Amino acid sequence: MYFSINTSYKDFMIFGYSKEELEKLGAIHTATEIDQQPRLWMETVRIVEELQDKIVEFLKNKVDKDTRIIFTGAGSSYHVGNTICPHINRIVNARVESIATTDIVSNPMDILEEDTKTILVSFARSGNSPESIGAFQICQNNIKNITHLVITCNKDGNLAKMASEHEENFVILLPEETNDLAFAMTSSFSCMFLTGLLFFDIEHIKENKKIVEIIAHQGTEILKNEWQNVKLLAESKPKRIIYLGSGCFRELASELALKNLELTNGKIATMQEAILAFRHGPKTFINDSTLIIVLNSLDDYTNLYIYDLIKEIHNDVGEQKIAVMSYLDDNKLADICDKYLTMKGTVVPEVYACLNYALYGQMLGLFNSILVGNTPDNPNPDGTVNRVVKGVILHDYNN
Repeated sequence: MYFSINTSYKDFMIFGYSKEELEKLGAIHTATEIDQQPRLWMETVRIVEELQDKIVEFLKNKVDKDTRIIFTGAGSSYHVGNTICPHINRIVNARVESIATTDIVSNPMDILEEDTKTILVSFARSGNSPESIGAFQICQNNIKNITHLVITCNKDGNLAKMASEHEENFVILLPEETNDLAFAMTSSFSCMFLTGLLFFDIEHIKENKKIVEIIAHQGTEILKNEWQNVKLLAESKPKRIIYLGSGCFRELASELALKNLELTNGKIATMQEAILAFRHGPKTFINDSTLIIVLNSLDDYTNLYIYDLIKEIHNDVGEQKIAVMSYLDDNKLADICDKYLTMKGTVVPEVYACLNYALYGQMLGLFNSILVGNTPDNPNPDGTVNRVVKGVILHDYNN
């Protein structure tokens, strides 16, 4: 490897905090799990490489133009599939969709196709969420030709165990460190995201490994050098945060908005929207204490619309703040926003750029959580929201 990545928080300050300070703040797990991601991306590539022959065989036997592939999960796990789905749909000769486990469980009659050959791709940190189990069982019992691909961070989870009972299924266990100890999904999100990309484009694993090496190097630099800029955004003390993007960045915006909402326990209201859809009502969410974060596209055509919207918001009456994440040096755009966060180095495909954009959003959620007086590792101590969802009663369904 031609770059180094911090491997132990014991030897390093993380985001300006010592280990002792993070423990006192109740943030040691969240901070560590954000900081370790570039290293775990390379470990994830290694795992997929070792499975290359089995993956090729699986795709050869299971995927054709008549196959329906459903990415599924709940919360951040759903956002994994939602964000990578358009890219996978372009490169795989099958029908690829992203449907939340919560929808499959509550409305299977609207979703399931009994006679369609289906692969259910379950993204799951713990593999113990009731909807993950429910979606697995409903599809297993109501689709004639069903295969499961489970990408999970927990070897002891129920989902991994259930899938392993049938030899036609495929289970990928990610590094143990991806099974976040903190409430918010960070390492788990990005490593499941990366696994999905690599799995369905296994023919180009060598080329994609080089891309991951690039983003891992860039991500290490972001975590080392950009946290101060992100902390300044948090220290502006926004009461509302809006994430805006287009294409895969619009879907990533949903995950970053959720991350901030979770980590602040709702003390900072968040929303997300597509660039052009924002004018159609959601723009009314802006007030003087709003921070608008734009995930800049890597496409010149799309960025014409992004520039127009940022210019409009910049010229609007009010004290709202605008921050832009971008891989592109754009002085024209930088001049009309309050903070322009630029990724240094090689420009990578948009869907891979999502991983480094996510680092900024995760860091912002962490800093906001600390500044509003929360403990990031457990931002909801009263237990009304849990790391693994509770309170769901699964009801039998047979079509």
